[in-house]
Amino acid sequence: MKFIINLVFLFLGFIVISAQQNFKIQGKVIDFHDKVPLKNAIITIGNLTANSDDSGNFSFSSVKKGTYQLTASHPDCETFSESITVDRNLELTLNLEHHISEIETVTLHGNHKSRDALVIKTLDRTQISRNSTENLGNLLSGISGVGALKTGNSIAKPIIHGLYGSRISILNNGVKMAEQEWGVEHAPNIDVANFEHIDVIKGASALKYGSDAVGGVVLLIPETFKKIDTLKGAVNLSGISNGRGIGVDLNVVKTWESGWALKTNGAYKKLGDLQTPDYGLMNTGMNFSSFGFAVQNNSFLRGISFDYSLTNQEIGIFRGSHIGNLEDFYNVLQSDVPLYQRDFSYSIDNPKQEIQHHLAKISAYKRFEKFGKASFDYSFQYNHRKEFDLRRGELSEIPSLDLELFTNQITFSDLIERQNWDLETGIDFIYQYNYSTPETQARRLIPNYTKYSGGVYSVFKYRINPKINVESSLRYDITKYSVKKWYDESDWTNLYANDFQEFYEKTEGNRVFTKPELDFRNFSLSAGIEYHPSEKLNLKLNYAKVSRTPNIAELFADGLHHSASVLELGNMRLKNETGNQLNLNIASKISVLNGLEISANPYLFLTENFINQIPTGIQNTIRGVFPVWSYVQINARMYGFDLDANLKINENFTYNGRFSYVNGQDLTNNQPLILMMQPNFSNSLEFSKKEWKNFYIKAENQTFLQQKRFPVYNPVITIFENGVEVEKVLDLSTPPPAYSLWSLQTGLDFSRHFSAGLKVTNLFDKNYRDYLNRLRFFSDETGRNFILNLKYNF
Repeated sequence: MKFIINLVFLFLGFIVISAQQNFKIQGKVIDFHDKVPLKNAIITIGNLTANSDDSGNFSFSSVKKGTYQLTASHPDCETFSESITVDRNLELTLNLEHHISEIETVTLHGNHKSRDALVIKTLDRTQISRNSTENLGNLLSGISGVGALKTGNSIAKPIIHGLYGSRISILNNGVKMAEQEWGVEHAPNIDVANFEHIDVIKGASALKYGSDAVGGVVLLIPETFKKIDTLKGAVNLSGISNGRGIGVDLNVVKTWESGWALKTNGAYKKLGDLQTPDYGLMNTGMNFSSFGFAVQNNSFLRGISFDYSLTNQEIGIFRGSHIGNLEDFYNVLQSDVPLYQRDFSYSIDNPKQEIQHHLAKISAYKRFEKFGKASFDYSFQYNHRKEFDLRRGELSEIPSLDLELFTNQITFSDLIERQNWDLETGIDFIYQYNYSTPETQARRLIPNYTKYSGGVYSVFKYRINPKINVESSLRYDITKYSVKKWYDESDWTNLYANDFQEFYEKTEGNRVFTKPELDFRNFSLSAGIEYHPSEKLNLKLNYAKVSRTPNIAELFADGLHHSASVLELGNMRLKNETGNQLNLNIASKISVLNGLEISANPYLFLTENFINQIPTGIQNTIRGVFPVWSYVQINARMYGFDLDANLKINENFTYNGRFSYVNGQDLTNNQPLILMMQPNFSNSLEFSKKEWKNFYIKAENQTFLQQKRFPVYNPVITIFENGVEVEKVLDLSTPPPAYSLWSLQTGLDFSRHFSAGLKVTNLFDKNYRDYLNRLRFFSDETGRNFILNLKYNF
């Protein structure tokens, strides 16, 4: 009996010991960065497998004591693997990182963000590739509400809702371009072929990029590389008929599975004199070259990169825009042909521009489980601009304007992402120094100055429910200018001596040397809401209260701006621009044929102390006759409407249409604002068929109506006509007539590696003049142009 009892206790002890060797494991699988539970994750421990439920929970009821390899996998995430020791009940939290394919879409690219109330339009890789020979200003003109302020055809600055210059921020791979952007003929130094896509944020709501971007932001975004071992690249050759030009660009990318990537790219473009339908445009050739280099090692958790780019441009300024006397100036405005002409030439003579721009950037980021993604960026930019005027003798080799701009930028930011909210905070600093060499032997249009600026911002986004997202932004900026400026004694005495005596340093002859110190403070805010009631309707409403600091030219420009062919006068009394802006975007999908998408964007901008540059007279100088443009401040109102439509007619045919209208009013003087984009619309029809080697053909018509709303600034001049002194009115105000242009574009892939494309602009060789071209007084726009692209991918 005793033996049986001992046997029973031994058996029970064995059961207890055995039970103690089996443990329960339970846990939860969540996304690393926003803590969202992940369902359908597969978790394995040894030979045991479990799936996470809708709340991300999983459990194993009986796991024997021991050491196991735990793995967790999810279709959208990197597989997690770790060795665990099971000697007790365990409760685990598994943080899975986004898979690299997800990282490639959740980048700075605004259209890929789901919780965003910003009004964003995008040019994708296909659109950029088809138009790689265009400059940035002309390329962006394909977006509704975006135009280009031109000086001839080779120089174009983007305009968004009627605003341009320093009111538009251009970010090259996250770095705010620091150039002499104040000039109307200072085009961005950008090689557009180097980017994967370009986003245009309309309006002033993107405060993280700066409070001065009251018109909008242009984001130039390069390719994000996959973590694979490969070598790839492309060579693109272009032939351009108008200007008898050639272009070539090359890029090579080497990537490794470890996350390292190395990229280099270069481009060259050369054009001779451009042609209108009836005559050549003397001295309108250009030379462009660029080089870029990047090395990086990026993963979801951390990354570091170094980027460098260089652009060189030599741009001829139309010789017919520089006129020697009042009689010739008046006659040119009445004539249909330029005063100066020559046979076709690749020679670039004075007047011309030479611009060199260097950009170097170091970036690093790291994700912390609780504190979000911390990022650091440092960039250095060097911009060297030379402008050559028509001068005699040895002076012809010396630029009339020689500016060197050195810019250092540092940015720290932190992004916390959670299931229902995001919070991004950041601080940035800019130190900028501009040197205007006295060796030009000409009056310095822009003085030597040092600029210090700092800003702090915060952007909060909250998802109320799956249909409603809200966001708000705050930003505070401080800017200080330290300037060294010479004035004519009469100008200083009449304009500034009484109120700015503390800036006076000395008088030499009839010139006064001053050292102005100006401080500006700006507070800006924005609030937006996105309502997405269904897959077929999306509404975005955004309000922004903005404040912008005057730029250096608006404050201190003083002299002949040679390549713009105008005399510019700044105003040291200028104050901050302040304003209120509303943007509404309504996007709808309608079941018509194979699908119709419509987007409407009405907007309103009311601003006080709006800085406006207007013509205030004509001045006859030793270098010729030039209009005088002065900076003034007014109260202004701008409102407008953009409309986009995309109709998929069937599997092969697609229709695209867009319309833009902007109304600008000078409320102070009760007259229209100058240089507002005229009403315009475009319609295109594209046929494409993948089975035919990705063949496509696209016909497009663009129509620009005559601008009926314009201010009148027509100076009266005195000239001699048939030996008699007479007064004449110079019409510098009336916009040119409406015009309509056709273009045709086609292309196909001959093989997996080789493709070709052909584009014809101004198909019917139409004569026209563009209201937003500052040289419209002197010549027609360019005529028909054939552009052939041959591309080899490897």
